[in-house]
Amino acid sequence: MAEQMAIRSLNVSKPIEVEHQGKTVRTGIFKKPVTGALHLSTVNFAGDEQADLRFHGGPDKAVCVYPFERYAYWEAKLGVTLDLGAFGENLTTEGMLEEEICIGDRFRLGEAVVQVSQPRQPCYKLGVKHGLPELPLEIQQNGYTGYYFRVLREGEVRPEDRLERLEKHPAGVTLAFANRVMHLEKEDAEGIRRILAVEELSDSWRETLTARLTRLTEE
Repeated sequence: MAEQMAIRSLNVSKPIEVEHQGKTVRTGIFKKPVTGALHLSTVNFAGDEQADLRFHGGPDKAVCVYPFERYAYWEAKLGVTLDLGAFGENLTTEGMLEEEICIGDRFRLGEAVVQVSQPRQPCYKLGVKHGLPELPLEIQQNGYTGYYFRVLREGEVRPEDRLERLEKHPAGVTLAFANRVMHLEKEDAEGIRRILAVEELSDSWRETLTARLTRLTEE
């Protein structure tokens, strides 16, 4: 029987402008749950947009995912009750932790087919949303980052759909492992090589890790 995981919430938003340190910042991080079906294209869900396409969106980052299981940790730490979509994710999932999902894994998502491309690297706007400038760095350090899907086949997605894993990537490079190498064990050349060997890795992570490996091997 195919392995299936739950969707707790399907969230989208258009960019809005907020004040931050005396400046106006445009951001699409204020996602809200929807109740109806949405079309998922190769770049985003219908009704969803990213504000800064230099760092967000595009084919490798079409869908942002965050595990619902992480909410309890952050609620206890922050002393607040968080609404679904609190981390700017499109999909709030259950049963899909960073330790269990690998780069290159493929899933059926409603009518669409998606593939894991990289862990998420939260930007400062997540800190702006929650009034905690240190939040993005803390997320990187503890590895509760969430991750991105690219879209291999477009289609309709409903909040009540489930994610069905079609293929677990044979390399077995988990998102948790990739996060450790990227943010904590930065001089692990062998770990970098293992991540780079996954053909399905996003272009942005490949560029960053290739440059780092070059520096390490030249020292």
